[in-house]
Amino acid sequence: MCGRFVSTTEPETLVSLLDVTRWDPAEALAPSWNVAPTDLVPAVLERVDPDTGEVVRQLRPLRWGLVPSWAKDRSGAARLINARSETVDQKPSFRKAFTTRRCVIPADGYYEWRPVPAAEGRKGYKQPYFLSTGGVLLMAGLYEFWRDAGLPEDHPDAWLATATVLTTAATGPAARVHDRMPLLIPRAELDSWLDPANTDRAELRHLLDTPAEDFAVRAVPTAVNRATADGPELLTAAPDPLGVADPD
Repeated sequence: MCGRFVSTTEPETLVSLLDVTRWDPAEALAPSWNVAPTDLVPAVLERVDPDTGEVVRQLRPLRWGLVPSWAKDRSGAARLINARSETVDQKPSFRKAFTTRRCVIPADGYYEWRPVPAAEGRKGYKQPYFLSTGGVLLMAGLYEFWRDAGLPEDHPDAWLATATVLTTAATGPAARVHDRMPLLIPRAELDSWLDPANTDRAELRHLLDTPAEDFAVRAVPTAVNRATADGPELLTAAPDPLGVADPD
């Protein structure tokens, strides 16, 4: 799974790198070294402009944890932070968004944990690892809009825009830490993945079969375990009690 990640790339860089044509600097998110479920995350997506009819590539914040349009309330958002790529086109919570509302969520890397057994004089704990490729990860995502029927449509909180991250079977160094990892969209496939007119399931499933990248694995401080912790010090290399990190 992918339950925490790092997002510090400046929006101006993402706009240039991903050919974004519309974004609001007022919506820019602060850098975070510990993005957690229900946080706002930067997402790149394409939507049809109602005034011009043109498809516009946007950078906009979405809340991490997808709330399906048919949900009675928003309480399940924290449970739908990930969608398995193998079944995403079959699950009721995701299949509609998979067809027409796809996005990428840029990240610098993500965290996973391995349990460290208790030893003499020490309790067991979870050791965090940071996984990255050295560049911006384009994590495949889906987004959805949920309408709060208890509020007037023009109320600022009437609409909630949320997202989920697709995962796939872990391979290479990432598999040493966890059996799942984020599904990445190669830059060459970005146009096809984001295109809302691309609704062919066979073609979309083909995009889910992109070759996995090799991640570098580094043990990091257990301060990461607290969702409220933040700052570049969370990426400081730490001792690896399980010997799964890449050698220095």
